Amino acid sequence: MEQLKLKDLYDGFRNPQTIKALKRLLDKEAKKLNTKINIMEVCGGHTHTIMKYGINQLLPENIEFIHGPGCPVCVMPKERIDHAYLLSLQENVILVTLGDMIKVPGSRGSLQDARSKGADVRFVYSPLDTIKIANENKDKKIIFFAIGFETTTPMTAALLEHVIKNKIDNIYFHINHITVPEPMRVLLDNQDCKIDAFIGPSHVSVITGSKIYEEFVTEYNKPVVVAGFEPVDVMQSILSLVKQFNENKCELEIEYSRAVSYDGNLAAQKLNDKYFIKAEHFRWRGLGDIPNSALKLKDEYAFLDAELIYKDILPNEEIDDHKLCICGDIMRGVAKPNDCKVFGKACKPSSPLGSCMVSSEGACSAYYKYGNLL
Repeated sequence: MEQLKLKDLYDGFRNPQTIKALKRLLDKEAKKLNTKINIMEVCGGHTHTIMKYGINQLLPENIEFIHGPGCPVCVMPKERIDHAYLLSLQENVILVTLGDMIKVPGSRGSLQDARSKGADVRFVYSPLDTIKIANENKDKKIIFFAIGFETTTPMTAALLEHVIKNKIDNIYFHINHITVPEPMRVLLDNQDCKIDAFIGPSHVSVITGSKIYEEFVTEYNKPVVVAGFEPVDVMQSILSLVKQFNENKCELEIEYSRAVSYDGNLAAQKLNDKYFIKAEHFRWRGLGDIPNSALKLKDEYAFLDAELIYKDILPNEEIDDHKLCICGDIMRGVAKPNDCKVFGKACKPSSPLGSCMVSSEGACSAYYKYGNLL
């Protein structure tokens, strides 16, 4: 019975009649606009919803989506991928990370390539699965290569908590957690910026609360609506943004109120603050160095930091993307995947040149999968 209710709930958020009704309302509101508006959906999950359900094809001509940098795998620079690659090849090391990382190309290869050379690389759905691997391999060093935005950071913090409380001595961490507001700010400060409004990430906002977007409304005069991942969520959010423009408003709204609050998950935020502080610098793939946009372990937990323990073998130099790859432009919202000369040709999910084609949340992957190119 519970499964049936859950199915009915999600079917409601994908109901074609509801989507058509929202389109009629959107068309009506769009006719009142005195300018074209560009809406950036920050999160790659929203990009896939938009492409999968053809929402981009439902928009009036004076409303357009531009795609943001909200895919943690896509923005991971090659030098950080090289760190994972090199760590996995160390003697008596098992590298553990989340599944999207397997095919992301660094300058030396991907983790899939490392596996083919004998590396023990394991992919998990939850960081806490690392505990079982550590217990079964007490003679090995288990390195958890942590990635993700604010969504996954509390799970890494929970693993840290368990490791420390239970004195597990063979789990280490390479931290690559990044945060959403800083790249949004960089995009708005860029002279090429075309962004008029944002659809805010949903899962990130469950943890942080919608409060992290206040500055974009008050300082940049850009409205933000935090949306769920279903097509009705996205359509409703676009409608809300267009209404704001027509009513000469600029506000922060929560469409995804069934899961997101203004303050967010305070317990998760407290757990994050216990173990992490802001990293002074972090280079984003395609976006460059963005100060204070990532997290690192606090000094008192340096004994668990694989990046420090293995610093002698981990390169620090910046490594550029393939010359033909325009992932950086796509994530800055100044290009679309089909603007790329190698999209769907030399660059495919089976042979990706850039990270936007590798990740399940990447814009290029979404365009390829749902653009009838398979």
